[in-house]
Amino acid sequence: MDDSVEDKIIYQVYLTHMKLLSSKLTSAKNKVNSYNNMWKYMQFYFTKPEVIFFLALILCLLFFSGNLFKSTNGFFKKINRSLSFIGFNDFQQLMVDEKDALTKNWKFNGKNVALYAIKGRRSQMEDRYVIKTNIMNTGISLFAIFDGHGGEFAADYATTHLMKNLTNKIIEVKKLLDEKTDTTEELKTFNSNIPENLTPKMKMKITKIEEHTTTKTKPSSSADDSVINHNKLKQDSLSLIKDITTLKNVDDEMINPSSYLQRDGNINFSKILIDEVLAADKLLIEAAKLTYDIAGSTALIVLVEGTTLFVANVGDSRGVMCDKKGNAIPLSFDHKPQQMREKKRIAEAGGFISFNGVWRVAGVLATSRALGDYPLKEKQFVIANPDVLTFDLSHHDPQFIILASDGLWDTFTNEEAVECIKQHIDDSFHGAQYLTIQSYNRGSLDNITVLVIKFPPVWSKESQVVDHGGSKY
Repeated sequence: MDDSVEDKIIYQVYLTHMKLLSSKLTSAKNKVNSYNNMWKYMQFYFTKPEVIFFLALILCLLFFSGNLFKSTNGFFKKINRSLSFIGFNDFQQLMVDEKDALTKNWKFNGKNVALYAIKGRRSQMEDRYVIKTNIMNTGISLFAIFDGHGGEFAADYATTHLMKNLTNKIIEVKKLLDEKTDTTEELKTFNSNIPENLTPKMKMKITKIEEHTTTKTKPSSSADDSVINHNKLKQDSLSLIKDITTLKNVDDEMINPSSYLQRDGNINFSKILIDEVLAADKLLIEAAKLTYDIAGSTALIVLVEGTTLFVANVGDSRGVMCDKKGNAIPLSFDHKPQQMREKKRIAEAGGFISFNGVWRVAGVLATSRALGDYPLKEKQFVIANPDVLTFDLSHHDPQFIILASDGLWDTFTNEEAVECIKQHIDDSFHGAQYLTIQSYNRGSLDNITVLVIKFPPVWSKESQVVDHGGSKY
C-alpha cells in the first residue's frame, strides 16, 4: 500500500475517534447541566411555603392515622431492595433497632398455656392479652387478645373493664344457675316424699305450701322480719341509682342475669359475650370522647366451658384450631373492609372504602369492626358487633389452638402457623416464641402476640389469672 494512502486512512480513523470522544463529552456535560437544572428546580419549588405546609400536613395525617411508622418502614424496605446490588443489604436495620424490637417482649409459660409477644417494628406496644383459667372454681376459662391501633387507650380499656365485667357476669349467672339447680333438686326430693295415694290436687296444694314456706323461712339480716330496715332500703336504692347512672349508656336498662339461662339448663354464653362487648364499647366511646382519644382495638375472646368452645371476634385478630387429624380449623374470620358483607354495610351507612396500602374504611382504618374509634362510630362506618362461633371439643378433639394478633397473620397462613406449633408441641412456649420471631423475620411491621393453648385442658382444674394492660415490659 502506498504510504500516502496509509496516512490518509490513519488520519480518517483519528478524526472519527475524536468526533466520538467529543460527542461523549458533550453528552456528559449536558447531563451535568440537566442535573444542575433539576436541583435548581427542586430548590425553587420545595422552598416555597405552600409546598412545605402541604408536606407537613401529609406527615400529620399519617401520624394521626397511626400509619407513619408502617409507611416509613415500607418505604425503607423498598430502598433496601433497590440498594442491595451495591452491598447495602442492611439499610433497613439502620432505621429499625432489632434488639429493641425483640427484647421488649411479654412472655407467659403456664399449665399448657403459653404466650410470647414482641413490640416488633412498631414505635410502641399496643397489643394486650388476658389469661383466666378456672374462674372462681366454676370450670370456665377465658382467653383474649386485644390489638390496639391509634394508641393504647382502647386496648387497655378492654383488658381492664371489658374482661372484668365479663368475668363478673359469668360468675353471677353461674351462681344463679347453681341456685336454680339446688332449688329444683330440693323440690324433686320433696315431691319424691309425697305419698303416692294422694290425689293430684292434694299433691299440688302440698307443693305450693312447701314453696311458700321455703320463701317465708329464708334467713333475714333483720332482727325482726316484720320490721322494714329503712336505712338498708335507702342504701340499696342509692346503690341502684348509682349503678344505673354508670350504665346509662347501655340502652338505659340493666339486663336481668336470668335472661341468660336457657330452658335446657345451660347458660347462653354467646349472648353474654355479645352483650358485654357492646356494653364495653359504648362505655369506651363515652370515655374516649372526654379525652378526644381516637384509639381503637380488635377483640378476640375465647371462653371454654366443659367440652364447648365459644369464640367472639371483633376485627382482624384471629384464632385457629389444630384438630386430632392435624388439620387447621379457623376459629374466627377477619373483618376486612373489602369483604362483600362489610363493604355493603359501610356503603349503606354512607361511608366508603379506599386502597391505601391495604383497603381501609374512609381511607383510615384497615379493619371494618373494632372497639373504640369513635369518629367512625357516629355514623356506624365501623361497628363493634362481634361474630360468635361455637365449637364442640368432643367432636374436634383438638391438640391445641392459636390466638394471635394480625402481626402474625400478615406473614403466616393458618396452615403454616399450625405446622410450626406441631413441630414444637412438646414445648408450647418455645413454639409460641419461635412462631413470633419467625413472623418478625418474615418482615411483619406490626406488634406480634401469639397465645398457644394445648388440649386436653390441664389448666381447667387450676386457677391462672394473667393479663397485661400496661405498656411496661
